[in-house]
Amino acid sequence: MQLGLFSISYGGLWGQASLDLKTFVRHAADLGFDAIMLAGKRPHLSPLDFDDSTASAIADEIKSTGMKCPVIAAYTDLRPAVALEVPFLEMQIAYVESLCRLGSLLGATIVRVFTAYETPGQNPHASWLRVVGVLREMCDRAANYKMTVAIHNHHDVALHTAALLELLNDVDRPNCKLGFDAWSPALRGEDLYAAAKLAAPLTAISTNADYILMPRYRYRPELVNYETEGPELVRAVPFGTGFIDYRAFFRGLRDGGFDGLATYEMCSPIRGGGTLENLDSYAQTYLRWMREEVLK
Repeated sequence: MQLGLFSISYGGLWGQASLDLKTFVRHAADLGFDAIMLAGKRPHLSPLDFDDSTASAIADEIKSTGMKCPVIAAYTDLRPAVALEVPFLEMQIAYVESLCRLGSLLGATIVRVFTAYETPGQNPHASWLRVVGVLREMCDRAANYKMTVAIHNHHDVALHTAALLELLNDVDRPNCKLGFDAWSPALRGEDLYAAAKLAAPLTAISTNADYILMPRYRYRPELVNYETEGPELVRAVPFGTGFIDYRAFFRGLRDGGFDGLATYEMCSPIRGGGTLENLDSYAQTYLRWMREEVLK
């Protein structure tokens, strides 16, 4: 199992310190990671900012560190556009194809995608069929670059593990796999060991972070009491100190045959603030925990 660092952690999007792409590559190597996963958007690997020449320069930088870049992360939402005349889904297909092209120059073999958020009034069956159709075309275009599309269990459509496997079956492409994470099934109450073992044979990557749950309440002065205000607020904390049972999760992945990339991400506000020193401390905690608890 390789240990990776997701560049979005140093993208500055949640008040954190921001590193440009070249600096991030060197920084991840200095921290001791085996590999990196690059965000396919600004401030990192945006197709608007990189062509063959500049992508090749980043590839040389990665190679010089001894690391690998197996995954490019696309940010997609495959629900229909509000304005029907706007080719919203076609734009995203083109976006993913462009990341496949850039990724192939960097030595990547996987592009990570999301399904779709659901909005009121959508027909769930129609949403499902649309997502399946778009994913098929993405996979067919990715195949031209020898790339695999990994569906991340993040967005609403096909979120539960059983639904995600059903979606994968419907897409029915050999280069369509899973990007399977623990935090989503943990928040929704799935059995982490069972879900991970079930998904493992079809999982290409896993992206990891740990969190605490903070229950919320609202004061009712007329009752001189509080009522529950849910759901809980979720906050990122150092790896291994949150509520997610990562020992069970990784045991399930390994028992199911997974031996791919396990990437760490900081993609929300974190306890202690977003200074570079705190981000580095979190990243190093992940490396230490994984080496002591999973790779021992």
